[in-house]
Amino acid sequence: MYSKIISTGGYLPKKILTNKDLEKKVDTTHEWILERTGIEQRHIADDKESTSSMATKAAEDALKNSNLKSVDIDLIIVATTTPDQIFPSTACIVQNNLNINAPAFDIQAACTGFIYALSIADNYIRTGFSKNILVIGAEKYSNLLDWSDRSTCVLFGDGAGAAILSANKDKGIISSLIHADGQYNDLLSVEKNHIKMKGNEVFKVAVNTLSNLVDETLTKNNLDKTDIDWLVPHQANLRIIKATAKKLSMPLERVVVTVNKHANTSAASIPLALNEAVRDGRIKEDQVILLEAFGSGFTWGSVLLRY
Repeated sequence: MYSKIISTGGYLPKKILTNKDLEKKVDTTHEWILERTGIEQRHIADDKESTSSMATKAAEDALKNSNLKSVDIDLIIVATTTPDQIFPSTACIVQNNLNINAPAFDIQAACTGFIYALSIADNYIRTGFSKNILVIGAEKYSNLLDWSDRSTCVLFGDGAGAAILSANKDKGIISSLIHADGQYNDLLSVEKNHIKMKGNEVFKVAVNTLSNLVDETLTKNNLDKTDIDWLVPHQANLRIIKATAKKLSMPLERVVVTVNKHANTSAASIPLALNEAVRDGRIKEDQVILLEAFGSGFTWGSVLLRY
């Protein structure tokens, strides 16, 4: 039995903060940000918006685009590093908002969170525990930013993405790989409620790790680079995305890129990018898609699926 993504959804706050806007806040320039990251703008949630409210809207969007009703969902998994509060979980708040009677829990793997969540959901479906699972990645990173720190405040944005996985006998997730290595925990962390990052070190480890991850994924499934139709990567930095695409010998036209518009939305970045490419028709039925991510922890992972 496979776990097939039957529907996607997304939500982005209305407020847009451009690089030019940031020039007024911190010692930086549009050109400096764009050259180093590929980011042009990001969405910022207002005071009335929370991780759970954005997650709920993304979930509602995914449900609307499926042939399912709330009553059909039998598990909710929310990937987030920015919950509304320590407890109850964001997933339980979303469950109540949607009036769904199902188990619900959060998982935290930073930017790799959505990959971890898909892996968990896939196993629940394969073992017969669930038939229809709502998986959400949602973040309000603006709460964690020091707006005087130009090395971090330019990188992140807010938003939520969702996917509904259903049991399918023919196709869906082919494999999932998840990893972690805590020895790097001091390179990217939250201290005193602000993100702290050693950017150059993180970049080097990310590029090398994702390169190895591509090899591992292809080898595990006896596939060649040419078997992959689309790469949907975590949207952290355009240079990292390009390096991964080069490893796959894949032109950028076959890579879903939203980092320029969304910046890094952590666990929300892959579902938001996937939703955009599904909605605009780039990703089509029966194509092979590689999702991959790298985040604090360090954590990293991939999901290979036939859409």
